[in-house]
Amino acid sequence: MKVGFVGQGKMGVPMTLNLIWDGHEVTVFNRTREKTQAAAEEGARVVESPAQAADGADVVVTILSDDAAVEAVVFAEDGVLGGLGKGAVHASMSTIGVATTRRLAEAHQAAGQGFVAAPVFGRPEAAEASKLWVVAAGPADMVERCQPVFAAVGYGVSKVGEDATRAAVLKLASNFVLASAIEALAEAIALVRKHGIDPRELLDVVNTRVIRSPFYENYGTIITDERYEPAGFSLELGLKDVTLALRAAEESGASLPLAALVRDRFQTAVSRGWGEIDWAGLGRVSSDAAGLGSARGAD
Repeated sequence: MKVGFVGQGKMGVPMTLNLIWDGHEVTVFNRTREKTQAAAEEGARVVESPAQAADGADVVVTILSDDAAVEAVVFAEDGVLGGLGKGAVHASMSTIGVATTRRLAEAHQAAGQGFVAAPVFGRPEAAEASKLWVVAAGPADMVERCQPVFAAVGYGVSKVGEDATRAAVLKLASNFVLASAIEALAEAIALVRKHGIDPRELLDVVNTRVIRSPFYENYGTIITDERYEPAGFSLELGLKDVTLALRAAEESGASLPLAALVRDRFQTAVSRGWGEIDWAGLGRVSSDAAGLGSARGAD
């Protein structure tokens, strides 16, 4: 399959490499050309614009940091919309807002192109191992057209309907759940530390008796060990996703009071200059609020 790929960040690079290794013919664009080196060394063709990446592709993938970046590469004069052929498909694998997703779907439909919203679950290490999970929504035939791409980058797909915005809402709602869980862990770890208890004792109870979730085990360990760098998913991106969830709630008339609280915690972290650390860095916010120093310093 001919695949155009736009975006060579922490997720885009390993996804591109897995597509190449799976036998697809890949054309790559990234605004910072140096980041395309790994893909080029493995045989990808590097081009000068999103339109060139889309030109001749069966499927063009975008995975970028936010709505503005996606809109820029799609709607620019030399963007994906102008380069993609009739009947070809744009698979948007970024986590973006409902309004942007709707705009993309409508624009591609008007141009005679397919559009599938296909945000992914997984950190960069999951992308490297082809262990992402895809949530896909769009016309059934277009989702099917994207299956070889999904199979190369992940281990499963949730097909959630023909309205692309359904995938956007489900991804934002899920990331809100994850962010809330991280905040709960952060506060609980600060609480036990204030009482002189090793957080590992808390994690042992939580992970063996209460929840038994690899997510809690992983993020609880990151917070306990204060392993916030390098970031697999940054606090700044967490703030973006919770803000988008609140916008989706406002559009639909839903009430998300917990999301507003979590957003405030993210904003606190970013305002203190911690936006680039892992979103598990909410643990640093809770520790600071509790008047605790570094756990490493205390040890």
